[in-house]
Amino acid sequence: MYRRDAQTEDTPPTRRPFRTALTASIAVAVTASLTLAATPAAAQQADDSGDDDAYRGAVEVVQNAEGSENDSVITGRVFVDDDRDSSSGRGERGLAGVTVTNGRDVVQTNGSGRYRLPAFDNMTVSITQPSGYQVPLDEYNIPQFHYNHLPEGSPELRYGGIEPTGPLPSAVNFPVVESEETAADAQNCVIAGDLQTTDLQEIEYARAGAINDLSERDDYGSCGALFVGDVANDDLSLYPDIKDLLSEVNGPVRLLPGNHDLDYDAPSAEHSFDTFRAQLAPEYYSYDVGNVHVVALNTVDYPCTAAEDSPDGIDEHCADPEGDPSYNGRMDDDQLTWLERDLDNVDEDKLVVVASHISLLNYADQGSPVHQVDQVARIHELLEGREAVAVSGHSHSIENLKAGDDVEGWRDLFGVEGLPFPHITAGAISGDWYSGEVGEDGYPTAIGRDGGRPGVVTLDIEGSEFQERYTVTGEADEVQTQLGINSPTYREWFAEWSDAPSADAPELEDPLVVDQEDLSGGSWLTTNFFFGSTGSTVEVGIDGAPAEEAERTQQMTGEAPNVGAEYSDPYAVSQQLVHGGSLADRTMHLWRFDLPGDLDTGTHTAEVTATDPYGREFTDTLEFEVVEQR
Repeated sequence: MYRRDAQTEDTPPTRRPFRTALTASIAVAVTASLTLAATPAAAQQADDSGDDDAYRGAVEVVQNAEGSENDSVITGRVFVDDDRDSSSGRGERGLAGVTVTNGRDVVQTNGSGRYRLPAFDNMTVSITQPSGYQVPLDEYNIPQFHYNHLPEGSPELRYGGIEPTGPLPSAVNFPVVESEETAADAQNCVIAGDLQTTDLQEIEYARAGAINDLSERDDYGSCGALFVGDVANDDLSLYPDIKDLLSEVNGPVRLLPGNHDLDYDAPSAEHSFDTFRAQLAPEYYSYDVGNVHVVALNTVDYPCTAAEDSPDGIDEHCADPEGDPSYNGRMDDDQLTWLERDLDNVDEDKLVVVASHISLLNYADQGSPVHQVDQVARIHELLEGREAVAVSGHSHSIENLKAGDDVEGWRDLFGVEGLPFPHITAGAISGDWYSGEVGEDGYPTAIGRDGGRPGVVTLDIEGSEFQERYTVTGEADEVQTQLGINSPTYREWFAEWSDAPSADAPELEDPLVVDQEDLSGGSWLTTNFFFGSTGSTVEVGIDGAPAEEAERTQQMTGEAPNVGAEYSDPYAVSQQLVHGGSLADRTMHLWRFDLPGDLDTGTHTAEVTATDPYGREFTDTLEFEVVEQR
């Protein structure tokens, strides 16, 4: 049985304090007439953590024995929690103009901070955190800004779902505190894909890798980290351990659901994310920091059924929701209505970040109707004329897609000819599902299907403008490329072993050696520029000669994906076929530079400079050898 070192099941791991001044912590007060949605552990930690300057607290749920006077309406207020006790005391002012929703209807608070919304069973009432304010966090750094209402609780589910909430509360009040940090135009927002831990061992892999990196960073404490789905890998009993893990992150931790966060035993789509909702977050919501509006969407429909606007292939895929249920990339009608109403309350000059698990569109699955979102054209329409960027996970690939990028599948399935704004697939903390060799730092290489290494994305934002960057797990930001040699010898080895990629292939002998036959048969240096994109360049100089430009292997001008040995990352494949994992036989961020056929025998040095669209340069070198004959 796996056991965490130096801990018992009753002892939470030590948390690092935030390195950003949000607010002081609170002492939670509970009276007979109200309930604060926080655990005793949260209150105890708030009292004891003298070095923790985060604002800890909970939503105030006011319960009367007989419930609300009007079961058709939910009311409450958003208030500035001056004494930080999560209770709306006398003299604490209401905050006007805050967006509140029941997941379908959207209103804004009046001059006294009060709201009024239609009420119904199985709704989530939440607020949009306004810029210049901070909602409270629980002991795991998860923002507390919502209330689930499900009077009878979830149907019987393996992982519990939502406990009965009882009658409609008399009021649901949302505390906030003032924050200079969330008001600032400059924000650094971490986007983390697919933590996707299967067991406690993989939780420790994540802790040693990306979570350790985030615990050592102090640049994102205001905006926080948004985990874009597949928080667990089907076993939702791991959520408490995952929350312990997330408590080590230095900022608010927001989460949205993925297809591996499902209650697969739910009788209907209405309850398919009840355990996620109970433990982590609403299915969908929004929040503001600086001049940024983030909409966190649920793009997983389970069990799925085809609709009039579904692309070809969904009818068959979703044909038997009861006997053979499947998931599909889709938003339900309530969520799409909410999104439209939410955006109606957002100033036109704000940057809109559209976050989802299943990508609106992506390159890796460009021909799949399931792994992209049915209503992508509608979402593009809602954002027309706005500064926007879409961020997602799901595909375990790293993709920095720019406005105007185009591939065949988007046209055929969705009628989208060129992206209207950037779409970023953030890779995965789990990389290729924690596969490959475990290194000395305690986590696997997990090289992805595009040859990329695990890591996280950061949006560096100033006002409504942003620059994106990718940070490889365990590395400095300067590490952005991976070099290799694609030769006839490599391609023959690829052909021999790629038909059965799960087999234990022999190591590729001397991958950085080419002979004269390799040179005459066509050999080239490959540069996997992890966050390379349209507008990026790669230049290569051999042995000090003037640098020449390399060619991108996927132009993103409407063509079909280029697949196979000639379009693969030789370094990644040489690891994957030997140590396990996917096969990096296609990518939208690979460049090739043909090696001269007249290179002398001996050792040669290639200097590679990769430049992104913002002019940031990343330099790497590769030594290789030319021999007469192998």
